[in-house]
Amino acid sequence: MPEGPSHATIAPRPGAVPSLPAQVPPAELPAVNSLLTLAVVVVVIGALYLGRDVLIPVTLAGLLSFLLAPLTALLRRLRLPRTPAVLVAVFLALGVIVGVGAVIGLQVASLSADLPQYETAMRGKIESVHRLGLGMFNDVKDHLVASTERASGGAAPPDTQRLPRGTAQSPVAVQVEQEQPTPLGVARQVLGPLLGPVGDTALVLVVAIFILLQEDDLRDRMIRLFGSSDLHRTTLAMNDAARRLSKYFLTQLAINTCFGVVIAVGLMLLHVPSPALWGLIATLARFVPYVGVFISVSGPLVLAAAVAPGWSTAAWTLALFLGAELIVGQAVEPFAYGHSTGLSPVSVVVATIFWAWIWGPIGLLMATPLTLCLVVLGRHVKRLEFLDVLLGDRPALTPVESLYQRMLANDPEEAAAQAEVLLRERSLSAYYDEVALNALLLAAHDVGRGVLTPERQLVMRDAICGLVEDLDEYADATPDPSRADDGPAAAPAMEQAVPRVPPLARTAPAAEDLPEAWRGEGAVLCLGGRSPLDDAAASMLAQLLRRHGLGARVARHEAAGRSSIGTLDVGQAGAIVVSYLEETGSPAHLRFLLRRLRQRAPGARLIVALWATEGGPDWQPLPADATVGTLRDAMSRCLDAAQAAARTQAAAAA
Repeated sequence: MPEGPSHATIAPRPGAVPSLPAQVPPAELPAVNSLLTLAVVVVVIGALYLGRDVLIPVTLAGLLSFLLAPLTALLRRLRLPRTPAVLVAVFLALGVIVGVGAVIGLQVASLSADLPQYETAMRGKIESVHRLGLGMFNDVKDHLVASTERASGGAAPPDTQRLPRGTAQSPVAVQVEQEQPTPLGVARQVLGPLLGPVGDTALVLVVAIFILLQEDDLRDRMIRLFGSSDLHRTTLAMNDAARRLSKYFLTQLAINTCFGVVIAVGLMLLHVPSPALWGLIATLARFVPYVGVFISVSGPLVLAAAVAPGWSTAAWTLALFLGAELIVGQAVEPFAYGHSTGLSPVSVVVATIFWAWIWGPIGLLMATPLTLCLVVLGRHVKRLEFLDVLLGDRPALTPVESLYQRMLANDPEEAAAQAEVLLRERSLSAYYDEVALNALLLAAHDVGRGVLTPERQLVMRDAICGLVEDLDEYADATPDPSRADDGPAAAPAMEQAVPRVPPLARTAPAAEDLPEAWRGEGAVLCLGGRSPLDDAAASMLAQLLRRHGLGARVARHEAAGRSSIGTLDVGQAGAIVVSYLEETGSPAHLRFLLRRLRQRAPGARLIVALWATEGGPDWQPLPADATVGTLRDAMSRCLDAAQAAARTQAAAAA
C-alpha cells in the first residue's frame, strides 16, 4: 500500500462537460444613494438634538411670525409702514406673553399658600379610599406577615432603647443650622430661574422681528433654492403655504384659547382653586395631540377631590374636561379645519414622540405645528414630496392604484367600500370609466411587461366580477349633490389623480321605448377579446347595458379562440361588443376575430372596444361598424343601434 495520505482522483469521462461548483449569489448590498440618504438623516437628527439650544428659539420665532403675519398685514393695510407694523405686532405679542406669565405667577403663588391645607384634605381622601378599597389587601398582607414571623420562630427586633447611643442601631442626633440668607443670595435664587426664560423670550421676539421685516427677502431665497425654474408656480405655492399655515395656527390658537376659557369658567363655578391657572394649562396642553386633555385634567381633578368633602366635584370636573374636549374635537375643529387638518393620526403620534425626544417639553408643544409645516413643504416642493407621503393624510395610492392593489390581493370587499365613497359624487358608468377601467389598464401594462401571470389574471377577473356584483344595486345616474356629504369624509382625499370622463352626449331612452328584441336576454353580446382582463371589462359593460334596459350577456375570451369561435352561441344578438384591453395584442388577431363574427352573425352590429388605445394607425382599418374607447361610448353605440332598429320597425309597420 502506498505510504502517506491517499487522495482518490477520478478522471473525467471523455466528452463529458466538467461540472461547475454551485454558486450562491451574495446578498445585495445597499446602494450608495441609500447610504447617503441614511447618513443625511442621521446628521439632521444629530444636528436637531445637539443644536436644540439655538434651534428651539429660532423655530419658536418662525411659528410666532406665522401667527403675527396676518396682524402685520392688517396694520400695513391701515397704511402703517412695515417696520412700525412689525414692532406693534411684536409688542402686542409681548404684552400677551407677559400678561399670561403674570397670571400664572399669581395663580401659582395663591395655590402654594393653600397647598398644605389641600394636602391634608387629600391625605384624608386617600386614607378613606385606602380603607374602602384596599382594606382586604391589607388584611391579606398582615396575614402573610404574621405567617412569616411564625415560620421564622417569632424573633423580635432588638430593643433600641437599651442600646448605647452612638452605635449603628442608635445613632447620635445631628442638628444642621442653615446660614442666614444675604440679599445677593436671595436675588440670585429669585432672579436666577427667571433669567433663562426671559432671555429665550427676548431672543424669540428679536428673531421674529427680523423674520417679519425680511419676509420678502426670505421668500425670494426660498424660491431660489427650491423653485427658480418655475417662478410662477413656486411663488403661488409659497404664498398659499404661508397663508394656510397662518390660518391654521391662528385657528388652533383661537380654539385652544376658547377651550381654556370654558375650562376656567367651569372650574370657577365648581369652586376649584386657581381656575385661571388650569385654564391656561388646558390651552397649552391642547397643542399636544390626543393626550393633552389628560395632562391638563390631572391637576384640577386632584384639587377638586381635596376641596370638597365628597367626590361629586371631582366627577363634575372630569365631566367638564371630557365634555368640552368631545365638543371641540368632534364639532368645532371639523367645522374650522374642514374634514381633516392634513396630518395622518399615526404621523401625529410618531411626530409627538420624536419632537419630545429631541427637544423635550417644548418639542411636545410644537410637534403638531412643525409636522404640519413639513407636510405643507412636501406638498409644494417636489424634492420633499416624501414628507407629504409619510406624514400627510392624503392617500399614498390613487383610487386607480388602490383598486388595482385590492384586485391583486383578491379583496373585492375593500374595493367595494372604496367604490361606495366615490359613487357619492359620480355615476356608476363614470366610476367604471375613471377608476375600474384604468385599474384594468394597469394590469394590462403589467401583462405586457410579463409580471402578471395568467393565474393572477384570473384572480383579477374574479375580483372585478365580484366588485361588479357588489355594485349591482347602484343605478347609472349622477347622485344628488345635496347628499354627497353623507357618510365618511373620505371622498375629497380620494379624488386626487382620478381623470374625469365626459358624460354621455345623449340622453338614454326609456326602457319601454326600446324594441322587445333588444330587451331580451342576449340582445347585446359582450365578448372578451383575448385575456381574462377583457372578460372583466365585458362584465362591467354588460351590467351598464342592463341598467339602461338592454338585454346583455357575457361570453368569456375562451369563446373567441380560433378553435371555439365556431361554436359560439350568438343567438339573436343585435350587437356584439368585443372587449380588447391587451396593449401588446396583435391587430391581425382582432381582424380575423371580427371576420369570423361577421360570418356567424351577419345582421349584428359589430362594435370594437379598444380600452388601451385611442385607435392609432396600427389598428385601422378594422372590419367593424364602430370603434369606442370608453364604456360610455360603448353604451351610446348600443343604444343608437337599438333606436335605429325601433325606427326601422316603426317604418315597416307604417
